[in-house]
Amino acid sequence: FNHRRSRVSRQHSTTLLFGMLPMEHIHLKNVLQTVCALESVILRSFGPEGGQVLFTRDTGQVMLSRSGARILTALHLEHPLARMVVECVRKHSASVGDGSKTFILLLASCLRMIHATACKEPNVSQSYNSTGAAEASAARRLADKLLAFALTELDDLITANVVPHGFCVSLEDFTTKTKLPAHSNSLSAKMLLSSFFHTRLGYVHCDFFSDLTCDMLRHWEFKCDQLFSALQFLNDNFPALHTQVSGLPVGSSRLIEGQVIQRDFATPCLQVNKKTVKAVAFTGYLQPKLLNPGDVLELEKTSIMHFNAWTERSVECLIKTLQSLGVSVLFCEAKQSAAVLALATHAGISVVECVSEDELSLFARLSGVTLVSDCWMVQPENVATLSFCRPILLGAHRYVHVAFCDSEEGLKPCSLVICAPGEGQADQCAKAIQDANRMLLTTMQPVCLHKTTALNKCESTRLHAASLPKDGANRCDIGALKPGCVIPGGGTFEFLLHCSLLQHHSSVSNPTNTDVHISRILAKALLVVPCQIYCRNPKGFLQTQTRVMSLISKQPRMCWLLKETQNPKPNQAEDPEKGVFMMDTGLDSISCKSQLLLDVLQCVTSLLQVNMMFRTHMALQKTHKITNTSWEQTEDETED
Repeated sequence: FNHRRSRVSRQHSTTLLFGMLPMEHIHLKNVLQTVCALESVILRSFGPEGGQVLFTRDTGQVMLSRSGARILTALHLEHPLARMVVECVRKHSASVGDGSKTFILLLASCLRMIHATACKEPNVSQSYNSTGAAEASAARRLADKLLAFALTELDDLITANVVPHGFCVSLEDFTTKTKLPAHSNSLSAKMLLSSFFHTRLGYVHCDFFSDLTCDMLRHWEFKCDQLFSALQFLNDNFPALHTQVSGLPVGSSRLIEGQVIQRDFATPCLQVNKKTVKAVAFTGYLQPKLLNPGDVLELEKTSIMHFNAWTERSVECLIKTLQSLGVSVLFCEAKQSAAVLALATHAGISVVECVSEDELSLFARLSGVTLVSDCWMVQPENVATLSFCRPILLGAHRYVHVAFCDSEEGLKPCSLVICAPGEGQADQCAKAIQDANRMLLTTMQPVCLHKTTALNKCESTRLHAASLPKDGANRCDIGALKPGCVIPGGGTFEFLLHCSLLQHHSSVSNPTNTDVHISRILAKALLVVPCQIYCRNPKGFLQTQTRVMSLISKQPRMCWLLKETQNPKPNQAEDPEKGVFMMDTGLDSISCKSQLLLDVLQCVTSLLQVNMMFRTHMALQKTHKITNTSWEQTEDETED
């Protein structure tokens, strides 16, 4: 009685708070239907045989993509739960760079398993108004248990039962120039990138862009430093490091020396034949503005004409200062006045205006100078020395091309030119390369799982007792997920973790009913990934599962996966299909897979916490910038 009275009190206070606003209760079935609708869109492009999704906008613009995050953010979604899901996918993709489509599949699968389990819970409806409320409460408990299990136990299971059957690649493997034998790790490194680009750009261009990405990483290799720093630098500055060109074939994409600034000269370029060029980058206006927004001009004895004459004289003084420093090129973030351009042209100084903030920041980083915010404070340390500064024609546009002198860090700066027949295709290729960098950054980032816990639990969670070495030195490798740990694709990760989860719940001491359900729910939910991969070949699902399990039992704790994925010519006498099969599956990052599971379970918990939805005609204030195109609304539209 007390429980019902408190619930009635909360409902009464909610009614007083929102008045007569239309209210909609969110049931578990509503959440599942919303996610399944997104799943139906994603399934069109999932798997090795998935196609590209074509979008047309009201303006007639066409977008073609296989990227899960790009497809979801292009949808015009009205339901707030769908927007929540897309926002979770966007954050995951921005962090990891991979797994957007798998995110939706696992999310829908987890919700289906939770819904089926909650409906079978013992009837406790006497504590609730309806059976739906009891199911919702049970679903929330299961979601919380799943998230807690993932935060405490999942890392140990992956470390003990998945990591030992993979192998590691290093960033040095991506930058190797020489053609090494097929059994080296360089082939595995290339296969990891090729597998990623295959899911984004198709089979035709996957090898081309994997080689292009390796070349870019090699050029940005820091001297006497780890390649991880170069990868982090590329990820942070990628918007300013690439230029998209439409109207050319994809094969015309290339790396060019130096930096391409996507602006043309505002004044004639006179530095083409110079051996070295000195330049200064400004963030503000070179001529003092008459009035800024909110300023008040009071004129007593001086007229506006006298003020304009004074500002022009100040520009003349600035130009003379720049000439004394030998400056011949000015890069400006703001658009300059006609007087500045005229005086600069007369002095033989080229001006590039309206340069983006990202490009100016990269220019300052590569040239080793600081940006000038006050034009009266130009010092010799603000002057950059360039190898050249000249125009470059890329497609139908002319840009500014600069090259930097040799630096102490040993950098070889280069810019990436991405070509494609259309603007949408060029943008798709650029997004794929950027996400590939994020995927590599997540894969190569040092991650230390719970060493002590994993070692203590290995005896109870391992797939096979013979899979653990007896010497203590090698046992330490089991407790940590080393940077660059990968495993063959095609559902190998899901199969291994599925088997591990099923064995885990049977080894739990004094398990409760909920504890048994948790590992089974996650284990069954994982199988949706290989099921969709082999949806057009159901027999292939069983063959793959049998092959993976049998190879584990035959060769425990051995790098059989490495041998199978790197053997382009398998021994036909042993197994005529084994080597070819594993070559076709590609490679997956274990770090990315682990982070994907955690993000999915966090999203499940967030979705099931929503009980009701109120519709209001008021424009809600948003405290953050919304990048999702599906969130675009006007104040006159109904907001949720």
